Amino acid sequence: MSHPVLAGVDGSAHSLAAAEWAAREAVLRDVPLHVLHAAPPLPGDVVPHQAEETLRRVGQRIVQGVIADLAARHPELRTAAEQRAEDPADALLSAAFGCGLLVVGARGSGGFDGLAVGSVALRVAAAAGLPVVVVPGPRPGALGNGVRPGDAVPRVVLGFDAHRPADAVADFAFGAARSRGAVLRAVRAWALPAEAVSPRTLFVASEDRATWEDEEVLRLSDALRTRQEKYPEVTVSADVVLLHPAEALLNASRGADLLVVGRGGGPDRLGPVTHAVLHHTARPVAVVPYDG
Repeated sequence: MSHPVLAGVDGSAHSLAAAEWAAREAVLRDVPLHVLHAAPPLPGDVVPHQAEETLRRVGQRIVQGVIADLAARHPELRTAAEQRAEDPADALLSAAFGCGLLVVGARGSGGFDGLAVGSVALRVAAAAGLPVVVVPGPRPGALGNGVRPGDAVPRVVLGFDAHRPADAVADFAFGAARSRGAVLRAVRAWALPAEAVSPRTLFVASEDRATWEDEEVLRLSDALRTRQEKYPEVTVSADVVLLHPAEALLNASRGADLLVVGRGGGPDRLGPVTHAVLHHTARPVAVVPYDG
């Protein structure tokens, strides 16, 4: 992993938390950290030079402050900084080319109280061609808020869809678990087949449910086998649960170091499950594009 980690900052508490997370990840990967501050040009046909200069200096102070703070806590960290007079999402998406990971805060300085995920985080998570980690700040009532005790084993949770080509998603999760010395928990949520529920069906026989569940367990085991052979040092636990996928992932990610989910390429690229996870968890979430 030689490509740098890119972090977007705007001075908000969420972006500072994202920069700290990105710094630790860059150290784990032994790659540089690229810190980017972007602000759109001031509106109007004629903008006073002094106003533009003030905006530039504010961005410069933000970036320099972040770099100095991170360098003090991570002396081994290699950093680079950049400012752009551009829409933040556009700037991050273009700067991400050649990077290995993009890290953003769940919301920025333009958010409001109660907002879980801002437009920049949603846009880059949906459109970037590389994994994006969205780092939320503490939110009362959010699921997954549990803090891991200092002596607990680190955990990475993988939301696994055995029906999709998810090699890139699985590789990211296994790699994250390996670099952290973490246990990887692969979660596959499933629903009863449509034929199991009808006006004439008042209950589901336990034998039928067991059969369907066994099939889902087999699918998950088969899908994980090649990754376990590729990452033999990673301890894996596999869970197949009869729950809505978002609820299953939110439950499993309580106290986890990272939750990894996949992202498609359709019009609603994030999909309802990833949307729900981003809006309701307080754990860092890696959104990884599916293969193909």
